[in-house]
Amino acid sequence: MVATVGMIGAGPIGRAVAAHAAAAGQRVLISNSRGPESLSGLVAELGDNVFAATIEEAANADLVVLAVPFVRAHEVGERIGDWTGRIVVDTTNAFAEYAPYGGRVDLEDETASEFIARQLPGATIVKAFNAMYGDYVAASPRHKAGRQVVFYAGDDHSANKFFAELIEGWGFAPVFVGGLRAGGELMQLDGHLNLLHVLKQD
Repeated sequence: MVATVGMIGAGPIGRAVAAHAAAAGQRVLISNSRGPESLSGLVAELGDNVFAATIEEAANADLVVLAVPFVRAHEVGERIGDWTGRIVVDTTNAFAEYAPYGGRVDLEDETASEFIARQLPGATIVKAFNAMYGDYVAASPRHKAGRQVVFYAGDDHSANKFFAELIEGWGFAPVFVGGLRAGGELMQLDGHLNLLHVLKQD
């Protein structure tokens, strides 16, 4: 049972995921690097179930969503230190620059999801929501032709099931694509599933 969702990052993906969680009745703790005071307007916009929080508070939620620029993920990792026991949904993409996004981080043989896992030692990582633009995540997942598919990857069966059941409750159609290595490669920048918009017929 997910009672709280912690959002680390309040950009387009963070806001979109927060809105779905809040609409489903979860208590959402949304945070950013500038502190809770900077989020008062966004919290008011997103509604009663959303609360401004510190990164540390968001990281203690039942499920944590990492929605910061890829090149700043290490800063989040260092603030918490030991991530043991936490399930973290990694929504990042390996852009070398942000505002605007551009370039690619050279990860050599490592996938972006594996890199993020190293920045959050002890965390159980589920990769999701990175293969879609924020507008598509924000939109209603229920369409006349079917439900919006969310591809996800992860190495831990229990965490994968936990995540899939949660977002199915939000109205999405979760589709598992493999572990962080194989699945993450499919979903990351230039991967075969990146920016692929799919509806599941129900």
